[in-house]
Amino acid sequence: MRALHRFTDWAQDNRWVWSALAVLIFWAVLSAITNRFSLASLSGILLSASFLSIVGMGQMFVVTSGRGNIDLSIASVVTLNAYVALLTVRGHDANLAFGVLAALALGLGVGVFNAALVVALRVPAIIATLATGYVLATATLLCNRAIPGFAVSPILKIVAAGRVLGAPVMLLICLTLVVASEFILRFTVFGKALSAVGQSRAAARLAGIRVERVVAATFVVSSTLASLMGLVLGAYVGGAFLEMGQSYFLQSVAAVVVGGTLILGGSATAIGVFLASVLLILIVSLMQIMQLPPGSQDMVQGAVVILVLALAGREALKRRAASPEQT
Repeated sequence: MRALHRFTDWAQDNRWVWSALAVLIFWAVLSAITNRFSLASLSGILLSASFLSIVGMGQMFVVTSGRGNIDLSIASVVTLNAYVALLTVRGHDANLAFGVLAALALGLGVGVFNAALVVALRVPAIIATLATGYVLATATLLCNRAIPGFAVSPILKIVAAGRVLGAPVMLLICLTLVVASEFILRFTVFGKALSAVGQSRAAARLAGIRVERVVAATFVVSSTLASLMGLVLGAYVGGAFLEMGQSYFLQSVAAVVVGGTLILGGSATAIGVFLASVLLILIVSLMQIMQLPPGSQDMVQGAVVILVLALAGREALKRRAASPEQT
């Protein structure tokens, strides 16, 4: 009994464990039922989860800032930057540096714009980033008309789809980012300030934390990671299309919440984002094996997202009732 209580207490501080258990259970069930899930298929799932995790970790920083902040411009940033990469790199490694700079500039620009709307003009984050996404969607249409072709840089192709000792390069990059994010959250001044801001902005201000700067930084981080991921994702699929980033619209939020990050902010786990991303990809893979039509797959994914957010919302209400009103 004591062991159970100890595990429950430990799991309360390490909420990613539930995603880990769900992945193991889900993997075992699918392997037993379909006989299709081998180590090779696991490698493919981890590769897909890596793309989602990178976007999800950017979303994680925004959510952790509190007040229900969510970055809904991520999908448009991913899609637009896939087009920008094709227009700048043009399939030549010699232009890759220019393409990376363009991706960084786009990510930083969108992040600063979102931050200005949310922090300076006090527009709710959901509305501000959704509006930004519509603006970027228009820019994507213009890029779609100007696209010269779908040539992909060989170096980008290696980064997106290559392997090192059998492990996908993107997985190694993702795991490095997970470690870096965990270090930032747990051991840096910014990470501790972000946690304080997410828990109570009033208390954070009294502690001398520059709340506006911390919140603004999260939107910049989110857009920058989404932009760089769009650069690599375009190389992975061999081009770009208008609905390219749409799957990350709500999946990034689901990965954050399922992974154990509190929807009201103040506590986050990058490990949980990665494990939840693997779980979500497993769910999608199951639906594809069952040969569900795309419309049904969207319905199932939407139902999962709604269920997860509803459960998280109940926890958020309990937390809000047990803590002073945030200002």
